[in-house]
Amino acid sequence: MYVRTANINDIQYADELCIWYEESAKQRKTGIAKRDPIYIRKKMETENAIIAFDDDGLLAGFSYIETYEEEKFVVNSGLIVRPDMRDSGIGRKIKMSIFKLSRTKFPNAKIFSITTSLAVMKMNYNLGYKPVTFSEITQSEDFWKGCQGCKNHDILMENERKMCLCTGLVYDNLNDQFAQSKSKQIELELQSFRENIEMNKYSSLLNFFTKKSKKKPDN
Repeated sequence: MYVRTANINDIQYADELCIWYEESAKQRKTGIAKRDPIYIRKKMETENAIIAFDDDGLLAGFSYIETYEEEKFVVNSGLIVRPDMRDSGIGRKIKMSIFKLSRTKFPNAKIFSITTSLAVMKMNYNLGYKPVTFSEITQSEDFWKGCQGCKNHDILMENERKMCLCTGLVYDNLNDQFAQSKSKQIELELQSFRENIEMNKYSSLLNFFTKKSKKKPDN
């Protein structure tokens, strides 16, 4: 099995994934928001998702990320694994990959999650997430609209979006190895840029004096 960043070539799997989400919601009898194929395809096209395949090249799992409040918050959502692939370890690989993708693409954002899944909670704890109240995650209406398809949406609204059956979790270590690697990368790019500027200046001066030295003196 292998896990990688999803891309535009994976949009063919969007419909199948949405069926998985719907079936999972029915089996667990706990509300998870329905997903739309158009929404899933967008995640693939922007490469804000992780996709997994088994050894035969068949779809095995998926997860995606979304940003809110001008990239102040990032959510890892929609972690789904094909039923016969559960307990194979692929869920942990997807979770780690989507986490790394989030920290690499959005190093200044807090990563949050709301979930009813004990397995997801355990993986989040191992990554360094901590439980928080809903007031400490994004208040973006765009995010909370995603809960409207959940069977527990009424509970959420009755509690004024302060609590539900889901648990809120946040990763807010913005000075971790991923952020430091990003800073080093930016520093190297700036250094290279400055060196190119200096080299261009040197080349321009060299050309100027070369042309001047070749110029014939006036009679």
